[in-house]
Amino acid sequence: MAEMSGNGTKREYAARHRNRGAQVWIYLGKLLRTFVYQSDWKLLPMAALVAGLVGMVIRRRMFLNMEGTLMGAFALVCVCIWNGAFNSIQVICRERDVIKREHRSGMHISSYIFSHMLYQLLLCAAQTAITLYVVQITGVEFPKEGLMTPWFIVDMGISMILITYASDMLSLWVSSLAHTTTTAMTIMPFVLIFQLVFSGGMLKLPAWTEALTPLTISNPGLKVLAAQADTNNRPFVTISDMVERMRDNEIGGEITLGQALDALTDKENPAIAKVRAVELGAEGTLEDVWNVLKTSGTVEAHRGDVLFADVTLGDALDLLGEIENTELWAQYKGAHVGATATIGSVVDYLAANPDVIAHREDTYAFSTTLGAVIDLVGEEEVKTFLQEKAAAASYVADYALTEENVTEYWAHLIAFIILFALLATVTLEFIDKDKR
Repeated sequence: MAEMSGNGTKREYAARHRNRGAQVWIYLGKLLRTFVYQSDWKLLPMAALVAGLVGMVIRRRMFLNMEGTLMGAFALVCVCIWNGAFNSIQVICRERDVIKREHRSGMHISSYIFSHMLYQLLLCAAQTAITLYVVQITGVEFPKEGLMTPWFIVDMGISMILITYASDMLSLWVSSLAHTTTTAMTIMPFVLIFQLVFSGGMLKLPAWTEALTPLTISNPGLKVLAAQADTNNRPFVTISDMVERMRDNEIGGEITLGQALDALTDKENPAIAKVRAVELGAEGTLEDVWNVLKTSGTVEAHRGDVLFADVTLGDALDLLGEIENTELWAQYKGAHVGATATIGSVVDYLAANPDVIAHREDTYAFSTTLGAVIDLVGEEEVKTFLQEKAAAASYVADYALTEENVTEYWAHLIAFIILFALLATVTLEFIDKDKR
């Protein structure tokens, strides 16, 4: 057609195809047609399916506790890397002969790669939007406010696009290296395993592998999602779950009367303060107070406490139980008790009693269960205390929710994108040297 149109048309045709910018749009149009007519659109429902499966796993954990949030962040990184890897793993090697022929006819490799970059960016953005939407409708509740933008979902979307796009460009480079689709698909599992195993977040790695971690896309990817999810400030629940499973474990030892009283008079301890505030009996008759004492689980937990000499609280209660059946009790059980006693008031009275003070160094053996101790202090207080301490011990500076961290990780991912695109371009520049 060009030769039949005259010299002017031939020159216009040649000039148009020597222009790098024009070639970009030509090949971008070709890729969009491929998306429609060669079923590349199937990548989008596949992304939705994978996101749905992951969302159902992480929906009851992510953004609720530290472990669940970190696991959810890692799962989303896996989704992004998976999507990006299979977007472009075959796009170059499946048309290598065509690329070679067109390159010899004047195609610029840089234009060809740049058109792929634009196309793959659109595809990655669509996959990210679908992933976030599907994960949200499966039950994952995203925070509202973001750090870099006013909306958290936009912040997270930017991070996920960069992770997916970096993985996409890595696969594009692998596709430019492989001469056949079979070779590319054989290499891909090893690339994925390297990315996920050496991310440095979920698996504890030996020291010699630390130099490999910065070479993975998953490392800055996991860090940025964990930071944006504010992982460090989520409660650490594994330790409290472990304690719950150990409630029936017996604990015992020796304690002095003074140590017990000192512990129970520590008004600065919130857990002890709650115990001290427990009322032993409401205002009413002596019989009312006695009925409360008999049925109080808190009092029962302190039966082994020594009141004076070798007399324990349990001994005193048993003695009162014997008196209950006497005429003396019948005479006085209706007597009015004018004040409400608390465990704290009783402990303070005992701690100041000279007879008790004389026995502060007496040592007593005790045996109980972990569950009884937890019930005494308060289950919620124990769990909260353990979660806060464990979370503080598990603090990771790389997961801190700061603009500096997020910016650094985004820059790291952008550097990967540029690097792999350049490597793919340089690799294809030598396509004419293929020996086949």
